[in-house]
Amino acid sequence: MSVATRRRARVRVEGTVQGVGFRPYVHRLAGELGLSGYVLNDSQGVLLEIEGSSDAVLGFLARLGPCAPPLAVLEALTVVDCEPAGDSAFEIRPSPHGERADVPVTPDSAACDDCLRELLDPSDRRYRYPFINCTNCGPRFTIVRGVPYDRPLTTMAGFQMCDECLAEYEDPRDRRFHAQPNACPRCGPSLSLLDSEGRALARSDAALAAAVGALRGGAVVAIKGIGGYHLACRADDEAAVGALRARKHREDKPFALMVGSPGEAERLVDLGEAERALLSGPQRPIVLASRRRDAAVARSVAPGAVELGVMLPYSPLHHLLLADFGAGALVMTSGNASDEPIAYRDEDAVDRLGAIADLLLVHDRPIETRTDDSVARVVASRRPLFVRRSRGYVPAAMMLPGGTPRPVLGCGAELKNTFCLARGSRAWVGHHIGDLENYETLLSFTEGVEHFERLFAATPEVVAHDLHPEYLSTKYAFEREGVELIGVQHHHAHLAACLAEHGEQGTAVGAIFDGSGYGTDGTIWGGELLVGDIGGFRRGGHLRAVRLPGGERAIREPWRVACAWLAAACAMPPRPLRELVPERKWAQVSGLLQSGVASPLTTSMGRLFDAVSALCGCRTVVNYEGQAAIELEAACDPHERGAYPMSLEDVDGTLVMDPRELISAVCADIAAGVGAGVIASRFHASVAAVTVDACSALADVNGTELVVLGGGVFLNRRLLESVWAGLDARGLRVLTPERLPIGDGGISYGQVAVAARQMAGA
Repeated sequence: MSVATRRRARVRVEGTVQGVGFRPYVHRLAGELGLSGYVLNDSQGVLLEIEGSSDAVLGFLARLGPCAPPLAVLEALTVVDCEPAGDSAFEIRPSPHGERADVPVTPDSAACDDCLRELLDPSDRRYRYPFINCTNCGPRFTIVRGVPYDRPLTTMAGFQMCDECLAEYEDPRDRRFHAQPNACPRCGPSLSLLDSEGRALARSDAALAAAVGALRGGAVVAIKGIGGYHLACRADDEAAVGALRARKHREDKPFALMVGSPGEAERLVDLGEAERALLSGPQRPIVLASRRRDAAVARSVAPGAVELGVMLPYSPLHHLLLADFGAGALVMTSGNASDEPIAYRDEDAVDRLGAIADLLLVHDRPIETRTDDSVARVVASRRPLFVRRSRGYVPAAMMLPGGTPRPVLGCGAELKNTFCLARGSRAWVGHHIGDLENYETLLSFTEGVEHFERLFAATPEVVAHDLHPEYLSTKYAFEREGVELIGVQHHHAHLAACLAEHGEQGTAVGAIFDGSGYGTDGTIWGGELLVGDIGGFRRGGHLRAVRLPGGERAIREPWRVACAWLAAACAMPPRPLRELVPERKWAQVSGLLQSGVASPLTTSMGRLFDAVSALCGCRTVVNYEGQAAIELEAACDPHERGAYPMSLEDVDGTLVMDPRELISAVCADIAAGVGAGVIASRFHASVAAVTVDACSALADVNGTELVVLGGGVFLNRRLLESVWAGLDARGLRVLTPERLPIGDGGISYGQVAVAARQMAGA
């Protein structure tokens, strides 16, 4: 074929296309169609040129996206015709260096089926090798130090490939072509078992066998995973789980479980089709699902909860561990003491986990970025809802509607913190940091921000932050030099995050319910009805305000909030609660309410749930955030269909949801001997009904059919699904976050979206 009859096209591919086997895929496709040219990774993604007959070029372009590797995500495809060059072959060219990075780094991915088959094949040279991987799976984000994603810029740089591994790595026809973590038992990372003081006890397969034996015997073992350490013990052993709780200082918060297969998971929880798909996906999150009555786990795994958090193995080491352990579940919880970041460096793990774990199962592949497990559930039959977005999903890029004219950093909230870095049309939401309440977590936050700035070559010129002046994330923003600061109201950030995620540009009503957020009037908001868009909002309504006696202490002691609502309703405390709280303390709190000292005003919906939980006797003092509301939801009688009265009043153009009559009715039911399950169900129904009424009224007045539900209170499945169904029945379109957490983990993206919109309008 003469050059004159040939067609040549230059193709720019943007998205998650590095480190996922995209170049060898292009090489194979071009070879199959008889095309010449080249493909390479660069700072913007993948660049390729193909040359051949017009039909072959068209066939290539038609198949390029639909047949891409499983981990690839194509965001944009640009094709430009150019002059034929007469190439005789198709080649993979090396990555150019010295350019600004602009490519998404791939999240970590669970071991693929091909690697698992090799892992369990006695004839394979990687049989039982705990670090087996290929271009379709394995660690990515947690080992990356820079881009382009090549081995020298990962934590595998210190492992020199043997001849066999190098041949695979260099062969475009091989599944391990340019798989940066590629290794085998001869040349790659290896296992060791340490005692609690860091002394080596065993290596390789003997280390794994000893760890499994210890777990069977009831020991607590720290296990180095992909993004950090876990603490593990057998889940059916009350003594082992109790010992882990005591040593970790985690009194009641549920532990996650790991099981070997979906079938094992179904022995513990009820799984629908959507839950099974979420559980088995390459991201391998912890999936929250309804606990089976006959689940063979110790009571103390998840006290007071109706759900269990279950995940499947995602690293080869986990697969071997569960296979050798046999039938049953392992507790697999974050490797930390309560309120600390997870351990991810080996020396730190020995120092911090040696007092908790009897043994440590470690390996010598360094972790660059600590990354907790992600947590999700399925709501409204099929919709995913993130509790925590981290390993497996980070740092996949979010599109930013309208883009940002200058690089911007969103610092996030105080609790469930994430940060977000944005440049151009992309925003990268960071991994779960946790609660910014101590130096160690703040250090994790600052290290994460610095890593993202290097990884995506973006130095923020604008920093968006919460309005609360005492949040550590806000103080961090104030301390950054040479940047413009933009304050974003907490609940507006929730609304904006959801709208931006879904690409919605118009006005919406937002029911944003959470524990607390600094309001524009200086009070503590938390039961908010907003009307607005990404750029701005007004407060269309809220929960009636009450005092929060003792401030932060009332969050830890829900009976104090119950006292505030009883005072507001002019109701007497029910006998069960009076018996749980000494009369002297009631008198002290009553004095605070009357004087207003150390008792800020709040419209918090989360605190209302806490108050009713305390009134019912479910929980008067909490050991972890959200515990009172979780146990109130767990107490609900599924057969109860009643509801309490809860008024909705227009006060000077603002809708006020007033639960005082509800509080009186709850007290009357308690006095009449009505069970906590019935009361809890009626309460949930009441809040759902008034929310539907309020959102419907505001949508009608403001000429919109769109309602956003956001904030941590909507992690309550019963409330969320009831409100959703009620709004849907009234013809309204309902949105919740789907790629980001519905709670404070999505705040940073919302801050960035608001700041970008304000800059664009400036």
